[in-house]
Amino acid sequence: MDAIWLTGAEWLAVLRIGLGLWWLESWRHKDKKSWFEGSGIGWAADVAAKHRWNAVRSGFETVVVPRPRTMAYVVLYAELALGLGLVLGFLTPIALVGGLLLNGLYFALMIHDWAEQGQNSMMALISLVALGGMSWQSWSVDSALGLF
Repeated sequence: MDAIWLTGAEWLAVLRIGLGLWWLESWRHKDKKSWFEGSGIGWAADVAAKHRWNAVRSGFETVVVPRPRTMAYVVLYAELALGLGLVLGFLTPIALVGGLLLNGLYFALMIHDWAEQGQNSMMALISLVALGGMSWQSWSVDSALGLF
């Protein structure tokens, strides 16, 4: 593969790191106190309750509604873990697959919100490219430790 300035593997690392920074920003901009008090999950519950897909409504009611505080922690710390994993290149394939799953869940919940669809589609696309291109080959803890 020919590339300008960097090797192909280094460009994929740039993409991976950028995606990690995007996840970290998603974590950083949330008001943690209000999230843990239920604002984020409450907002999502309102969206899910009006969702046209029964599977989304019933899945949210079954999994999230009974444990809103736990789910707030899961969402916030998943975003933090994904961001750190991708920026550092640590357990990168696991972080990329986890990010794809989280984007898929967000995408399904927010199917009617064009802004969310665009963000989650782009994050999922970057995850697929980074996964397929094995973006952990350069500038990563995985590479330094000989993982994957």
